[in-house]
Amino acid sequence: MFRQGVATVLSAAGHDVETPADVLAWVRRGRRQLVLLTLVREPDWDLLERLCDGGGTHAVIAVIGEDDPGEIGARAVRTGARSVLEREVTPGALRRTVEATADGQAVMPAAVASALSTGPRSADGVPVFLSARRLSWLRQLAAGSTVAQLARRSGYSERAMFRMLQALYQEMGVSTRIQAIVRAQAEGWLRADVEPEGDTVAGSRGPSR
Repeated sequence: MFRQGVATVLSAAGHDVETPADVLAWVRRGRRQLVLLTLVREPDWDLLERLCDGGGTHAVIAVIGEDDPGEIGARAVRTGARSVLEREVTPGALRRTVEATADGQAVMPAAVASALSTGPRSADGVPVFLSARRLSWLRQLAAGSTVAQLARRSGYSERAMFRMLQALYQEMGVSTRIQAIVRAQAEGWLRADVEPEGDTVAGSRGPSR
């Protein structure tokens, strides 16, 4: 449905739709605006940060794919997006999200809200949930993989991989790779017989006792 599909649906609903080449310059006009930003590559995340760091009256709706929507959507909200929209949505869901966001509300899939509820803002002792992919990252790091190797295997740039690992460390209540590995070992997450329950494996954020 993107891009022409989005423009068609929103125009039919009475919204003024533009596709500026320079989004940053466009939002500097100072009008109350909504930006729908698709997050696929690392430059998209850089643009999201710049849009959210610049103040102004605009709000950003992050458009994400189907790959781990909870984790990616939570990262978008923490970066500053007001709402999150999955790429494959119905026209009705698109219209409702845009209208609610314009009205000052935050709209997001349930998986994103769940991921946020267990994120770094939670108090110590609140359960931490690791997706199967994040658990795989920890195990590879413990086995001696470098960030560059992990990025190559996961299909990310080294910079994006570093950022995602930093977010993971923060949620675990640690600040370095070594601390994360020690913490994962203490929790028993690195054992071969430990598998995520569904999409996640849980453990406490506080120190192991």
